[in-house]
This record gives sequence, structure tokens and C-alpha cells, in this order.
Amino acid sequence: MRRAASFLIPTAIITLYYLFWMGLLAMLLARYPAAREFFPVGGLGDLVGADTDSFEPVYSHVEETVLAPHGPFRLALASIGAAVLILPVSWVYFITSRTKEVDSSFVQTIVIMPIVVTGISMIVLNSLALAFSLAGIVAAVRFRFSLDQPSHAMYIFVAISIGLGAGIGALGVAMVISMAFVYAMLIIWKLQYGKIMSGPFFSLLTRRSRSEEDY
Repeated sequence: MRRAASFLIPTAIITLYYLFWMGLLAMLLARYPAAREFFPVGGLGDLVGADTDSFEPVYSHVEETVLAPHGPFRLALASIGAAVLILPVSWVYFITSRTKEVDSSFVQTIVIMPIVVTGISMIVLNSLALAFSLAGIVAAVRFRFSLDQPSHAMYIFVAISIGLGAGIGALGVAMVISMAFVYAMLIIWKLQYGKIMSGPFFSLLTRRSRSEEDY
């Protein structure tokens, strides 16, 4: 009963959180249609409609928008969107953490990383030269971050994905990534998937009797 409540309450809060921001964005776009060019949405359409057989710029519309006078404002909105979408991911880390003490530096990293990646994505855009320059700078700095648990790598990848989505103007895709990861992690945590190898299904799947403890 207690575990069910600990699953339903956070899930309801996170769902209301997503609905609030989606409703707010929809209301702003409906009331101020001209402000759509300021919001980092619609960038995926340029990617889907691009010619994959050529080396022409893919995000031509996004690039023009970023280089426009209101480009910094669009970058600010994209960074805010990335921060909004990464917060539920950090909450899931708190909920599913097996220890009472969490790594504060890791949590701060996954919260800040999408904002940084958003800015990098808008700077690099489709410039191969800038991309290689960035790779060289990162290699020179020799950035290292040790992960205590393998699951921490998933949070890093999700943070990078959200930042990339916001950076290319596809905030809707970033939202789908955030929501899919959050709900998947909550469901896996609730079901304790992979932790308890019992029941007729696992016995049939692994051909292992219930009385057998080890293979």
C-alpha cells in the first residue's frame, strides 16, 4: 500500500507538471500567433524535409532565426524549456534512488547539462568546422566524470537528448523524450523489474524452479 502511494502520488504530480507547461505553451501560442517564431518549436520539420543526399544546410530556418536580432531571446526560451523538461528527470532520480543520500554533483550535472547542450547546439548548428572545433576543445580539457552506477549513464544521455532537441528548435521532441524516460523509469521502479525473479512467467522464461536460488 505504501509503495503504491509512493508511485501514484509522484506520477500524478509529474503528470500535472507536464500538463501545466503544455497548457501554458498552447495558450501563449494561441493568443499570440506571431510569437511562434520566438519559441523553439517546429525545428524537426526542417530535418524531416531535408534532402539527405546532399550537404545542404539542414536547419536553414532555425539558423536564420538564431542569427536574427531576436536569436538570443529564442536561445533563452530554448534554455528555459530544456530546464523545465529536465526537472522531472531529476525528480525520478530522487524517487528511484536506492540510497537516502544522492550524489548532489551528479544531480546538478544532469540539470545544467541540457542548458549547456542547448547553447552548443545553436552555436554549432550544421557547421562541421565548428563541430570539430568543439570536439577539439573538449578533448583538450580532458573532461572526466566517473559514474557510480550504470543507470547514471541513462540520465546523462537523456539530458543530452533534451538539450539537443531544444537546441535545434524541436522542443516537442525533447518533451516526448523526457516524458517517455520519466514514466518508463517509474513503471520499472514500481514493478521492480529485474530485481525479483519469481512467478510463473519468469520460471517459464528462465526455466528456473522457484526453489532454485542460483544458476
